[in-house]
Amino acid sequence: MLPQRTQATAGKGGRLTHLADEELMALVDEGDAGAFAALYDRHSRAAYWLAYRMTGERGAAEDLAQDAFLKAWRSSGTYRAHRGSVRTWLLSIVHNRGIDRLRSEASSRRTREEAEAQAPRFQPSEAFSEAWGNHKRDRVREALWGIPREQREVLALLHLRGLTQVEVSERLGLPLGTVKGRSRLGLEKLRGRSELQEIATG
Repeated sequence: MLPQRTQATAGKGGRLTHLADEELMALVDEGDAGAFAALYDRHSRAAYWLAYRMTGERGAAEDLAQDAFLKAWRSSGTYRAHRGSVRTWLLSIVHNRGIDRLRSEASSRRTREEAEAQAPRFQPSEAFSEAWGNHKRDRVREALWGIPREQREVLALLHLRGLTQVEVSERLGLPLGTVKGRSRLGLEKLRGRSELQEIATG
């Protein structure tokens, strides 16, 4: 975790604002949380915007910036003034952590896609599909005998013959509203029957 900014630490950080970044880094290297808070206040906005440009998402950018500052706090002793400014050093940490995350996400996505591509896909044979379809139709026919004839007749045409409600209306010479009503009543009676669960909930 980043060092907590207590009221005392915040006050101390305020008194440290006149120090240069390099002076603050020297204090941070000694474990001074107030100096680190001052650096955070100066550079967190720039770190966030760099992280946002890399991730394109506010939440991810905030996480990345926080992660980078945590890394900076833990590895403050690696900073070398002759290699560049403190801001450049901090932003390089954001950049490197961001690259690591993007590579990790890309690797995870690639692994997942490869696993999906290699996963065996079950393709039932035509004979099996036909046999299973016949089995289901037989069970549906049996279940239909438990409801009134006029409702059974409508449901059989709809779900066994595959006709539309308009076609059933024409076939039976019934108003379309009557076909819809009988279908609805029949399905209500069939709800809970496993044999017709797929059409009763359709």
